[in-house]
Amino acid sequence: MSRLLLTQRLLHIPFKQVFVHATASRKCTETLLVIAKTARGLMGVGEGCPRSYVTGETLETVHAFFESQFRSWEEWRGVEDLRGWMVAHHTLINSNPAAWCAGELALLDVWAKESNQTIEGLLGLTELDRTFRYSAVLGAENMVAFQSQVRQFSKRGFTDFKVKISGRRDEDRAKIHCLQEMGLENLRIRLDANNLWNRVDEATSYLQALDYPFWAIEEPLQRGDYAGCREIISRLGCPIILDESFLRQEHFDMVNTDPNKWILNLRISKMGGILRSLAVARQAKDLGIPLIIGAQVGETSILTRAALCVANQCRDILIAQEGAFGTYLLERDLTDSPLMFGEGGFLDPAPIIGLPGLGIATNSLGM
Repeated sequence: MSRLLLTQRLLHIPFKQVFVHATASRKCTETLLVIAKTARGLMGVGEGCPRSYVTGETLETVHAFFESQFRSWEEWRGVEDLRGWMVAHHTLINSNPAAWCAGELALLDVWAKESNQTIEGLLGLTELDRTFRYSAVLGAENMVAFQSQVRQFSKRGFTDFKVKISGRRDEDRAKIHCLQEMGLENLRIRLDANNLWNRVDEATSYLQALDYPFWAIEEPLQRGDYAGCREIISRLGCPIILDESFLRQEHFDMVNTDPNKWILNLRISKMGGILRSLAVARQAKDLGIPLIIGAQVGETSILTRAALCVANQCRDILIAQEGAFGTYLLERDLTDSPLMFGEGGFLDPAPIIGLPGLGIATNSLGM
């Protein structure tokens, strides 16, 4: 394959509404784009979303990582060079997963286009062939905004909801009652506390007071408090979803003795790209740990497409999927045909099936 030219840019797209949770609020994207171009004009685009409260990365660190590494990447001729570098620089990627994710996606996208293959074909994976179904994700906004979101999702036929709680008991109770009052059949609610509490007693008493049979709770305690989470599981009788507490394969060491207690929220940018995400998904399957394929708030269609690649390989352990908000949340996307969920939360990949690379045609607005 031909020599590449790699460039980067930071992407800021305003949100149509502020997205709030217990540890952050966002009004626009904070994204690194990496663009890979060949001599004959083919282009691949990769995306990474640094989050200081998840991986410790910032827009400044992802920029610096790219500047320090990209010249060696331009010499690579294909996937085997990329894999070899990943093995040799495993610890470096651990500290810069979102930055590496953007680079990896750009390279895989352009190499697949150069060989006229889908990204699945390039990697020897099962091709996309079926729809994907997404959960509604409700932030910790004020009740007027929350009720408006619930009505919109309910009209679209959603029954699976992830609710980000605030720690304000009356407000969080009102959110749950709002969902119950919609009269939805087969209503499923899981909570995301975003590391809200420091103590087990405080977390369990609060969650019990909400008086609802949540099917799972995400990150109730401080990141990495596996022992505390085990105590919450024993008291409440529902599994814990690990997100900020599960960033790389080594974290299986913390959960492999009791896999039935856990669910992993696998976000492509957080994990460090497609290949590292696939490795986590394979090990989760071997251990019998279910997966949620998650998303960073503000992802464009590039990361939505990358997540489909991973979700498609692990459908047998996939219990929920998040993201695909596209221009429901963003003022614009990188493409004129954003990948977004539709009625009932379903996303039909038919428009991109068989297209080379990620299959995303970037527009002049985004690029």
